[in-house]
Amino acid sequence: MMNCLIIDDEPLAVELLEDFVSKVPFLKLVATCSNGIEAISVVKGNNIDLIFTDIEMPDFSGIEFIKALDVKPLFIFTTAYSHYAIEGFNLNAVDYLVKPIPFHRFLTAVNRAQEIFLMKNKDTVKVVQPAASKETLDFIFVKADYENIKLNLDDIKYIEGLKDYIKIFSNSHKPILTLSSFKKIEEKLPVNLFVRVHRSYIVSLKYIHSVQRNRILIDDVRIPIGNNYKDDFIKRIGG
Repeated sequence: MMNCLIIDDEPLAVELLEDFVSKVPFLKLVATCSNGIEAISVVKGNNIDLIFTDIEMPDFSGIEFIKALDVKPLFIFTTAYSHYAIEGFNLNAVDYLVKPIPFHRFLTAVNRAQEIFLMKNKDTVKVVQPAASKETLDFIFVKADYENIKLNLDDIKYIEGLKDYIKIFSNSHKPILTLSSFKKIEEKLPVNLFVRVHRSYIVSLKYIHSVQRNRILIDDVRIPIGNNYKDDFIKRIGG
């Protein structure tokens, strides 16, 4: 069971989310708040696992609210404005839902949140030292040139598939060529940080500078968006 908090200054938006939450068996609504200042005290006084927050609210935006939290639960942005999507994902949002929110998109987002929640809890139980469980979510190892290279997930910009090999582009290393499949590398990457946009490309949402028609711009590289992946990608960035 995941304890939830809804933050929105629009009563109708709150009512809709309350109705959606009531339809999902693994969600439990703890409280609703009309602003971020009120919500901070709720988070401090309760065990909140998942937050649904609007972005544009009087005095204190949803983004400012998330940044103000010392310990951040999982959170999903719900807003009428899609231009905040990149900033939202840079904060590691689970998802970004654009109003009016259809139930199927809500369900996709909360299922993703539950996967992350269960994975974190599973790691916490299996690992004796809590610090180690956090580290397992921060990096991966890839084999290249007869050694296993540690890559921080936060540094990975995008991954390109080259037949039986993949090429990983990051901040901390020159491009790394490793013998692996897209399926194997996808299983290692958290779904809230990375998205597959083409049969030959996985990108980090953090490093997307802009989206231009069927191209993603990361640094000076234009990465194609495949037709089979376009709909999911647009949903992920709130388009």
